[in-house]
Order: sequence, then C-alpha cells, then structure tokens
Amino acid sequence: MKKLEALSGTGVAIITPFDATGAPDLRALKLLVNHLAEGGVDVIVALGTTGESVTLNEAEQRSVVDTVVETNNGRCAIMLGVGGNNTRVLEHKLKTLDYSGIDAILSVSPYYNKPTQEGIFQHYQILSEASEKPLMLYNVPGRTGSNMLAETTIRIAEECRNVCGIKEASGNLEQIMHIIRRRPEHFLVISGDDALTLPIIAAGGDGVISVAANAFPQLYSDMVALCLAGRFSEATRLHNAMLEFIRLLFADGSPAGIKAALKLLGLCDEYVRLPLVNVRPDIFKALEHEVHSLRHLSIKTA
Repeated sequence: MKKLEALSGTGVAIITPFDATGAPDLRALKLLVNHLAEGGVDVIVALGTTGESVTLNEAEQRSVVDTVVETNNGRCAIMLGVGGNNTRVLEHKLKTLDYSGIDAILSVSPYYNKPTQEGIFQHYQILSEASEKPLMLYNVPGRTGSNMLAETTIRIAEECRNVCGIKEASGNLEQIMHIIRRRPEHFLVISGDDALTLPIIAAGGDGVISVAANAFPQLYSDMVALCLAGRFSEATRLHNAMLEFIRLLFADGSPAGIKAALKLLGLCDEYVRLPLVNVRPDIFKALEHEVHSLRHLSIKTA
C-alpha cells in the first residue's frame, strides 16, 4: 500500500475504454493500467472526469475499480473519484464505500449548483468526516461553474481533518501560488492542467494529475521528476515537446482527444459515450503527427 507522500509526483486520470457495443472494455483497461505502472507513474486516478464516470452505472463503476486495483497490484497509489453536487448522497457513498485497494479520494467541487464559498467549505467538511481515506479537493471552474478561492482552500486545509491536498485546475497561477504560499505543511498542491504542470511545480507545487500521461507515461513522468529535482532546463525540453500534443487533446474535448491518441498507440479504441463524440478528422490527423513525434522521442530518451 502506498503512503500519503506517494500521492505527489505523476498521477494519471485514467480513461475508461469502451468496446464497439458501448460496454467497458476491461481487457483494454488492464493493458492501460500496465502501460501506466510500467511507465513510472506514481498515482492512478480511477472514475474521474477523464474516466467518464458520470456515464457509468454503479455496476460498471465497480467493475472498473476492481479491474484497476487488481491489475495495479500495489505498484501505484490508487485514487478514486467520488464527486457530485448532492452533499448528503456523497456522504452516504463515502461512509459505505469499499475502500479495498484505494489510497485516497479525489472529490470535485460541487458543480452546477454554484454554491457560495461557505457552501463549498461545508460540503468538504462533511465529506472529510465521511471518508475513510485521505481526501483531495479538486477545483476545476471551467467544468463546475464556480471557483474555489484560495482563501477557501486554505480554510478547508486548516479546519477539515483528513484533507490531504488539492488538484488545482483553475488555470489561475496567481491563485495557485497563493495556495502554495499559505498551505499547511501536510497539504499537497497538484496541477490539474497538463500545460501548466512545469510552472506550478516551479512555484512549489508537488506534481500533477495528468490526462496526457495516459499516452506517454514515461515521458511525462520524466518531465515531472526533473521538475521536482529542480532540473528545469532538461524538463523544459520535454515540456515543450509535449505542448502541442497537450493542446490537441483538449481541442475537441476530453477524453475524446486522449482516446484518439490511445487508439493511435494501439492501446484501446476511441469510443466515448454521449454526450461526448469522437474528435474531428483534422484533429485526429494532427494528433497522429504528434503521437509519431513523441513516440520517436520516447525511443530516443529510453
């Protein structure tokens, strides 16, 4: 079992592969878990946004988690996405959850409701008490419709037990730097934006939960490790090499982009569930070029 410190470094928000019938492709999921573990990642995050968790029923979610935990076999820390906008439902879920093989919980700030900062605080206060495992906050205003301010994050970190850090995907570097400057010693600040991982770690951050690393775990893990070691000139070379690939992953929405890249790598097919659709042909073609380039770079740096 991985320790709390192992939640830093390179985390990956793993996709949920689907087959031609629309069912979770557990064979491809096993292949992907091995790809990530052998690629040197530290944390695998299951049932996050990238895993299309909101489109999976309860039985499908359980099969995905069981497959990830069993295939991982203790190699990486496992974080489980448990988020939503109904606090009491989430409280019940966390109190009754089977935590076997799970090292931490990732919980997104409530979406759609647009709660006040006080509402966000009280939401996480309840979840932190309900969770058997350390709880990581997740701030992603572009998806939730509300931003968790630095002051609220610090208040939660100081007043709510069992909260271990935040995945910050606000894109606001000033806000993230305020959190880093004022956080308690135990509190991790993790990048939620692939393109901003390098500057966030340079400002004192602790790692990333990445989408891009689904495809190129070793390259991305190497970049993060170099950043954490303060070797930014070497890290910048890898960062710049991956930057256009990262942009393309989100051009037609996520996880459609990363699933297209994984298809090009032969790891799974690109099926997504509605309301998501596959990337446009021009984006697929551009991704094909970037995947070829990064594959070549991976061989050179191996």
